[in-house]
Amino acid sequence: MTEKAKGKMEQAKGKAKEAAGKVTGNERMQAEGKVDETKGKAKEAMAEAKDRARGAKDSLKGRNDEV
Repeated sequence: MTEKAKGKMEQAKGKAKEAAGKVTGNERMQAEGKVDETKGKAKEAMAEAKDRARGAKDSLKGRNDEV
């Protein structure tokens, strides 16, 4: 599973946990859900940044050969 997919999964888990906390009135579970969702967003953002960096690196690789 890719890091981006893991981030999406963690976000979904967080949303579910937050919703369950709201329904049951469990503020701690609600807060944990928000934290999980935030962690998931951070993981997804990191994976996207790594992908962009890899793409930039790959596009620059061939330029040295042309000079």
